Amino acid sequence: MPSLNTLKPYFLKATEEAAIASALWRGKGDRKAADAAAVKAMRQVFDDVPFDGKVAIGEGERDEAPMLYIGEQLGKNVNNPNVPQVDIAVDPLECTNHCALDKPNAIAVLAAAPRGTLLNAPDCYMDKIAGPPELVGEISLEASVEANVESAAKALDKKIEDLTVTFMDRSRHDDLRKRLKSMNVNIAPIGDGDVSASIFAANPKHSVDMLMGIGAAPEGVISAVAILGMGGVFEGQLKFQVSSDVGMDLQNEQYERARKMVSGDLDKIRSADELCTSRDSLFVATGVCSGYLPGVVFNKNSVITESHIIDVHSGQQEYPKTTREF
Repeated sequence: MPSLNTLKPYFLKATEEAAIASALWRGKGDRKAADAAAVKAMRQVFDDVPFDGKVAIGEGERDEAPMLYIGEQLGKNVNNPNVPQVDIAVDPLECTNHCALDKPNAIAVLAAAPRGTLLNAPDCYMDKIAGPPELVGEISLEASVEANVESAAKALDKKIEDLTVTFMDRSRHDDLRKRLKSMNVNIAPIGDGDVSASIFAANPKHSVDMLMGIGAAPEGVISAVAILGMGGVFEGQLKFQVSSDVGMDLQNEQYERARKMVSGDLDKIRSADELCTSRDSLFVATGVCSGYLPGVVFNKNSVITESHIIDVHSGQQEYPKTTREF
């Protein structure tokens, strides 16, 4: 079977079209309309891709948002054994709130890998930790916050007070915030967008040293693929009972679905190469609102998109810029 690299132009077009469609809704305050536009545009591209694709994990179930649903078949060669059999982890519009408010780091993003090699799980939560290559083997979800901070400072040759840790700005992280502050760690809470935050944390040149805390599982799997290609560290652990914001019925439903979908212990801490077990995998993102990537630019007769592609097998990173004339 050919490498997934042969499908890279299609995956890039999928995120570009989703970014353009959702960018038309930037700053209009309607996150669901922006999300729906991205989903529709991405699905239309996938309809013409010469592969047998399937959504392994995706965003949208928890808040009943528009989505490419988990288990959805994609491509124009479904059930054809002679084409690549591909799993997709996807968020057609990551950071819907930021798109609605025209704030930074909204992106259209996906990860692709051979069938059966991406974690197949419901749209639940995931406890995460991420960092640059220097922290491989130094930090883990098995360790305490304090132990991870101390290990990271030593490995990065920094004082603890010079470390910066990012996490989702949610009440569920009140204890994490308190413990980091007690150690005089710099904190950089984010409203949304932990794919971007994970990539920032894995980049040694960025000012963020680590990502910690609980976010969405689909974004965790997508981030794991990116960080595999960047040589950094990522670990994730599925979570179902996170806060009072998530009703008990939904928590129980997610747990039962996960029990049927996920092989092995649901409480297992999974490294990046357990969340994606193939190196023949790709990460593709296109900017919607400027931040991690420049946002979509609409000119009188053209539209410009900027993207980030990570080929996990080679470790090669590309930043294609596409101009489409009207």
